[in-house]
Amino acid sequence: MPVCGHDALEQSFLPSRPHNRYVEDTMNGLRADTLVATVRGVLPSLTPAAQTVARLILEDPATVARSTITELSAASGTSEATIVRTARLLGFAGYPQLRLALAAAAAQPDRLVPGDLAPDDPLSEVILKVSRAESEAINDTVAQLTSERLGLVVDAIVGARRIDSYGVGASGLVAEDVAQKLMRIGLSSHAFQDAHLALTSAVLLKAGDVAIGISTSGETPDVLEPLRLAGEAGATTVAITNNPRSSLAAMAEHVLISAGRETEFRPGALASRISQLLVVDCVFVGVAQRTFDSSQEALQSTRRAVAEFTRKR
Repeated sequence: MPVCGHDALEQSFLPSRPHNRYVEDTMNGLRADTLVATVRGVLPSLTPAAQTVARLILEDPATVARSTITELSAASGTSEATIVRTARLLGFAGYPQLRLALAAAAAQPDRLVPGDLAPDDPLSEVILKVSRAESEAINDTVAQLTSERLGLVVDAIVGARRIDSYGVGASGLVAEDVAQKLMRIGLSSHAFQDAHLALTSAVLLKAGDVAIGISTSGETPDVLEPLRLAGEAGATTVAITNNPRSSLAAMAEHVLISAGRETEFRPGALASRISQLLVVDCVFVGVAQRTFDSSQEALQSTRRAVAEFTRKR
């Protein structure tokens, strides 16, 4: 039987395929409690028209959930075809499925829109909004971090000769945290924020080594190029990013999604770093568990060395 109307419209577009199976799992596993965070993460990689639809979802998901495709088309100034494509880019079969997910999210109103800081917000409101954003970043990251994906990264690091991490700016601080943590349990781990040094590191890695690229947007050139070269050299590549459809996620063998966001008043915000640090902490604990005896010995030795140095001063 021929289809018509909106059904015909939706069938006229094939779903956009994610870049690899880790990205596919992330997009296909969208849940009500992580939907808005995921939309925020993939926003930079969408087309301008799709970004218009996505921003409406971020600004007022409950209203979008109540809107027909025709109403949303009028409100966004985009075509119905664009709305269908946007829904599919977000991992849904079509707009009806997206509306259902948004309706479920609307049942948790305290988690939909944390609220951006305004220039005239009193400090009491600043405290509430900032703390809420940090809490939601942690909750959304936990909801998207599966033991399967985490376990694959832990396996790679446990067997690695060397683990190098790349990041710039706030993500560079997270890369330093990776290196510091793994070094404390006796692993050869280094962090690079300088692009030239990162490229030097990447081309010298070998099969069995691990390279970790950290970027909130997943589009930082100083992180993309070293990770690409590390992969070409044979290293296992890992991405920690907010955007499962980013270039970084596309090139990495393993993708771990963080969920913090930055705003006008909070570039390099703690919410972005804390979600990345949560991922790093989970990786670290997993590695320490797998190497318990050697990790405990290394931790005791390093603590003892620092304590002795402190006493001498």
